[in-house]
Amino acid sequence: MSDLGARGRAILAVESSCDETAMAVVTEERVVLSSVVSSQIDLHARYGGVVPELAGRAHVERVVPVLHEALEGAGLSHRGLPLHDGAPELVAVAATCGPGLVGSLLVGVSFAKSLALSFGLPYVGVNHLEGHLYASLLEDPNLALPALVCLVSGGHTLLVAMQAPGIYRILGGTVDDAAGEAFDKVARFLGLGYPGGPEIERSASAGDPRAIAFPRPMLDDGLTLSFSGLKTAVVHHVRHHPEIATPDVAASFQQAVVDVLVHKSLAAAAACGARSLCLAGGVAANTPLREQMAAAAAARGLGCFVPSRAMCTDNAAMIAAAAHIRLASDGPSPLSQGAEPNLAFPEERLAG
Repeated sequence: MSDLGARGRAILAVESSCDETAMAVVTEERVVLSSVVSSQIDLHARYGGVVPELAGRAHVERVVPVLHEALEGAGLSHRGLPLHDGAPELVAVAATCGPGLVGSLLVGVSFAKSLALSFGLPYVGVNHLEGHLYASLLEDPNLALPALVCLVSGGHTLLVAMQAPGIYRILGGTVDDAAGEAFDKVARFLGLGYPGGPEIERSASAGDPRAIAFPRPMLDDGLTLSFSGLKTAVVHHVRHHPEIATPDVAASFQQAVVDVLVHKSLAAAAACGARSLCLAGGVAANTPLREQMAAAAAARGLGCFVPSRAMCTDNAAMIAAAAHIRLASDGPSPLSQGAEPNLAFPEERLAG
C-alpha cells in the first residue's frame, strides 16, 4: 500500500459517513501512501444494525488515533509536515460531507476543517458516492474509459456512466430499496445477523440458488431497478413455506439480486458505449456478484474491474482521490459548508 519513495502533492482525507472511522493520504497520481480504517461492526452487531448515537461517539474516540496512524504511514508528522525527503507534500484536507448519518458526518467534517486550519491548507468537501467511483481507478489507473460503474451499497444502487475522472452521469437507479438494504432486511427476517450481506452469502453457500423462483423485479423495464418487491416475496414465501431451508432461501434471494444487477449493468454499458464494467460499494464484496459480473462482461467483450474488498467498503482513499478532482475542478470548499446527511448524487457532473 505505502510507497514512501513517491514524492508528490497529496491530500489527507477523512471518511466518517456511517460506522467506519477512516483516513488516508493519496497523491495526485492516485498513489495510496496510507489508508487506515477502524471498523465499528462489533459495536453495532448486537443491535442488528448501526445505532447512530453510538457511531458518532465511536468516531470521536477513534479519530485522533486513526489520524496518527495515517500520517505516520505516509511519512508525515502530526503537523502534516514531511518527516524525510521521500514524503509527500500535503496540499489539502478533505472529508466526506454527505450523504450519511448526520452525527457521524459532523465528526469527520469538523475534524477535517480543524486540521485544514491547523496545517494552513484548503478544505475540500466530498460526496461519499462520488468517492466510490474512484475505487476502481485507484487500483487500476489504466482502466479503459468510458466505464459503467454499478454502485451498490446499503443506501444506494446506481448505474453511473463515467466518461473520464470528474465527468459522469447517472443512467439509472433503484426506485425503492437499495440492494444492500434488501440484503440487510432479508438477513434480519431470516435471523442471520448483521451485517446482512456477508451473512446472506455465508448461508447461501450451503443452499441451492435455483430452489425458489423469486421474481427479478423490473428486469426489462429500462435502467430502473427495484428490490422492495423481491424482499416482500421472500417474506411471503417463507411464511407460506416455513419448512423451507434457510440456505436455499438465502441462495435463491442472492441469485435474484445478482441477476438483476448484472442484467441492468450490461444494458447500461450498451446504452453509454462503455468499454469497461466496474463494481463499487459495499455489496461489490459479494462473491457471486463479482464472479458473475466478470463473466458477463467477458462474454460481451468488455473489460471488467472488481475492486479489492478493502476498496468496496467505506474508506478514505477513495475520498482523497475524489478530492483531488474536485480541488482541481472547483477549488477549495468554503469552511461554512456543513454536513449534509441527505446530499444527493448529481444527475450529471462535468469537470471544471
